Amino acid sequence: MDTLIQDFRQAYAGLKGDQLAETLRPDIQLYSSKLLSIWGRGDARAAQSDIQFLFYQDQSRPRLSKEETTGWYEIYIAYWTAVGEILAAEGLRGDVKSSWKKVYEAWKELTLLITRGYTNHDFENWTIPCLYVAGRYLRLYAIRADEERRRSGEDAVTNFQDDFDPESEENKHLEDCARQLNRIFNLCLSDRAPLEESRKWGIYYAINLLFKTYFKLNAAGLSKNVLKALSATRGDMPALNKFPASQQVTFKYYEGVLAFLEESYVEGDLHAFDMALQGGEDEFIKRRIYLTLERGRDIALRNLLRKVFIAGGYEESKNGAAPVRRTRIPVAEFAAAMKVKGGVDIDTDEVECLLANMIYKNLMKGYIAHERGFVVLSKTGAFPGTGV
Repeated sequence: MDTLIQDFRQAYAGLKGDQLAETLRPDIQLYSSKLLSIWGRGDARAAQSDIQFLFYQDQSRPRLSKEETTGWYEIYIAYWTAVGEILAAEGLRGDVKSSWKKVYEAWKELTLLITRGYTNHDFENWTIPCLYVAGRYLRLYAIRADEERRRSGEDAVTNFQDDFDPESEENKHLEDCARQLNRIFNLCLSDRAPLEESRKWGIYYAINLLFKTYFKLNAAGLSKNVLKALSATRGDMPALNKFPASQQVTFKYYEGVLAFLEESYVEGDLHAFDMALQGGEDEFIKRRIYLTLERGRDIALRNLLRKVFIAGGYEESKNGAAPVRRTRIPVAEFAAAMKVKGGVDIDTDEVECLLANMIYKNLMKGYIAHERGFVVLSKTGAFPGTGV
């Protein structure tokens, strides 16, 4: 406990957020001896007395406001309790056993207290890394609690309630964790302080945790709400390139995955695709992903050809039969689309070559009637995997 007190004192005196967050880090692999030292004999009264001395009686204590003192005192009491549960769950408290469910609940209480510190106890924005530690380990403990729940067969217990949802119960703790992380996100997003004093500097770390959690829950669609909220306040936000590179990369990765899931490549704009590929060519080659991205051009072309097919409308129905899409498309129509969206004028032979390549790769189903200048597409599944 003495080491914890000393570390807190030094971090607060130097306004070092990362160092302050380290005092709350519960990594059993790195800090097992430290956590055992903090737990001591497991005497709650003695621990409370030590923490109370640090914040209220020690002559060399950090000079905090009354509100800050109350907030940090409650946080370290909750931290001590959580450490005890973690050590027990890891089998490091002798005969005392715990569960990851109890660890999650204890860490959740700590997370709530840290969050309230910014709304009720005047915590400054340099302490934001404490939110990072709280959110990161809350997610990890939620995952372990759910895994423990599944192993124990708790989900298999028959439940006769009419509204019982087995899929929801399977990730009970992680879903609750998502709600807590969303509070952290809103806490950072809603801050109206000047940027140099704002909690907005914690926004992308919170967003990345939410993305990871939603993807783990197979609920990636919920990430759209996060992006919409971010977009609505973009004018009041620091530029993304001002944040740590690790946060930028993670955010861009998930943003790209979401764009792909939302089929945000359906424009079929070949010229825009080529310009984007050309603009980043050197960097793409350096990162050895150029050829992978270049293959995406086939998808852009497929989407363009699909739009031509859809724009062709339907053939006249006979005898009241259901309408059928026009499947005989002049090659000239595809050529016109490529000229408009590709930005270059290409001859008929080259267009037919591209169409033949699409058919060969099974991105289109049909054949080319060269002499007549038509492409005859399948009446069912002309563009496999697209619903057309």
